[in-house]
Amino acid sequence: MLNQKFFEDMSAKLNEAVANSPAKDFEKNARALLAQGFAKLDLVTREEFDVQALVLARAREQLTALEARVAELEAQRK
Repeated sequence: MLNQKFFEDMSAKLNEAVANSPAKDFEKNARALLAQGFAKLDLVTREEFDVQALVLARAREQLTALEARVAELEAQRK
């Protein structure tokens, strides 16, 4: 049976190799590039989007109520 220490040592060495590899630098640079690109797109967070969706839903409800009230007042006028 293989020793648990062997697997721990291999895991540590692999993690160290990945951390010191060019792949890590590439990942860091890619993340920075993507973050910069997203910042230029003027995106909103999901939370901001959800808040605006609620505001829009309330506005639609008020508009529907006002339309019904106007129709009622127009019917009374005739």
